[in-house]
Amino acid sequence: MTAMMNYALNTLYIEHLIERALEEDIGTGDVTSACIFGSSGGRASAKLVARQDGVLCGIEIFERTIRRLDGTALFEGDAKDGDCFYKGDVLRNVDAEVCRLLSAERTALNFLQHLSGIATLTSKYVKAVEGTRVKITDTRKTIPGLRPLEKYAVRCGGGHNHRQTLADMVLIKDNHIAYAGGIKPAVELVKRNSSHALKIEIEVSSLAQVRDALESQVDVIMLDNMNIEEMCSAARLVGGKTLVEASGNVTLDNVRKIAECGVDIISIGRLTHSAASADISLDFEEG
Repeated sequence: MTAMMNYALNTLYIEHLIERALEEDIGTGDVTSACIFGSSGGRASAKLVARQDGVLCGIEIFERTIRRLDGTALFEGDAKDGDCFYKGDVLRNVDAEVCRLLSAERTALNFLQHLSGIATLTSKYVKAVEGTRVKITDTRKTIPGLRPLEKYAVRCGGGHNHRQTLADMVLIKDNHIAYAGGIKPAVELVKRNSSHALKIEIEVSSLAQVRDALESQVDVIMLDNMNIEEMCSAARLVGGKTLVEASGNVTLDNVRKIAECGVDIISIGRLTHSAASADISLDFEEG
């Protein structure tokens, strides 16, 4: 799978993020490299090697991070974000000034490993529901400051994005419902006070609440932390009148069963908050 061009990220955001990350890691200087190589140790060649199978994400950020310290750095390789890779694949050949490459290595790999881990996990969920109509989406359970990158990684893995921000759509959750005094008054308040252009989604946890949501004519009904049997009953009750989203306690073991209940969307927080970093290393060639 290959990421589409419209998945491109804001360059200013990326450059700012890289700068902050390098400052955080390097501090006042890379003392180890300075002690061993002095002010300049010449150039080094290295290979970016996959130690597992996965889906690539963050290769441009990897390169930009190294070039931030060494504008003369050279990269060879065709692997793109969204491409599958396999254990032993060389994703890039790198040629750069040794001290600057060593100083950038950990930060560059942190970005690449984290994002490729998200893309890899997402692709497993997408493959698990192949042949159904279900869309796999992320949530807002992201690391502060990294949301655009993490949601980009979900797309590279073949998934879709839920809300980027609270401004994207109305999502009435349990605490909104409790404070408003129920589903119907909460929806009425939203319809009275929001733009007609905003879609309205509501979180429900029982069949009684599904009925209230249907009567309130919302755009999406989110089934929150229901078991498989309850979700299937809820989907039958909705009967295609509106979109149905399943959320909560979704695993690779049960995602197919959830999809086969007849829901339209499955949102999964663990895509971003629990994905293991991909095992990718930068191996220097002996000088």
